Amino acid sequence: MSRIAPEVWTRLAGGRVRGETLWARRAAPDVSDVLLAAINADGRRHFLVRLEEGQDGLHDADSRGMGVMTRELEVPGHEAGRYLDITCHDAGGYEAFDLIGGEIAERLVGHHETPAESVARVVAKWRRFWGQPPRQMLSQEEQLGLFAELWFLTIWLAPLIGPAEALNRWRGAFGARHDFEWSGRSVEVKATTSARGPIHRIHGLEQLTPPDGGDLLLFSLQLFPEAGGTNTLPELVALCREQLAGHDEALSKFETALAQVGYSPAHEGEYGKTRMRVAREGLFAVREDFPRVTAEQFAAGIPAGVERVEYEINLNGFERFRVAESSGDPFPL
Repeated sequence: MSRIAPEVWTRLAGGRVRGETLWARRAAPDVSDVLLAAINADGRRHFLVRLEEGQDGLHDADSRGMGVMTRELEVPGHEAGRYLDITCHDAGGYEAFDLIGGEIAERLVGHHETPAESVARVVAKWRRFWGQPPRQMLSQEEQLGLFAELWFLTIWLAPLIGPAEALNRWRGAFGARHDFEWSGRSVEVKATTSARGPIHRIHGLEQLTPPDGGDLLLFSLQLFPEAGGTNTLPELVALCREQLAGHDEALSKFETALAQVGYSPAHEGEYGKTRMRVAREGLFAVREDFPRVTAEQFAAGIPAGVERVEYEINLNGFERFRVAESSGDPFPL
């Protein structure tokens, strides 16, 4: 993801800005000639996009600390006219604002849409993270888990039932017992980087317990971080957004889900450095003799004082439970 260079603002701050004048320069000349970075007399930062005759404007005041309006402006050194004015009202958000500007610059030249559409999509994507205290990056284990869930969502489920419905079934991000749930069936998703095969850590006695009156499937994804890998977590996130294009409500829900699990666009540059090779994947039916530990196996009840149970399962040798080997195979929906 591109980021507006700090030198852009440094050079602007050296200008003589008075009154309501906006002092501007190209924000990302290597990416786009359209986006301007600007400051006013108070040092407040803006991004400006000039609109051509007949192009729609935009007004967005829903993001705390950042706003978008359409204004008639005279910008010294640049053409006068109608501009989209994206304003940062919170100095604490400058780092995120630079990322937003970089993404707007890329989108203005990389998509067949109006400037207002480009800005609206970028601002909507960032709205859930704007103004929040900076979050730490997801741990390696959390990144792998999210990668596996998005892989099942975008590669396995969405092509069969549509992206919006697939997203409705992604419940783990909102605290459900299983990662994907729908009437009569749940899917628990597990990722591993073990070279020994599909070895997965199970958290608690309920994770491999089927839903009431339904069946449980386990999706197993074996992947390896490799420089030559063809997949990254941000690319999967982008693929899901692309699949959900045109489904505004579902796209909003997806961004909310990402925020719930702690995924922030601010860290996409770092996440993108880890490339993944998918080595093996498969869907398994969790039946009576599936390798697992459940509360029912403790005849006298869970021993007093035991608060949490974690264990590992090894699916090598349990091919009889496999119901699908790849995303092209039919499986119970």
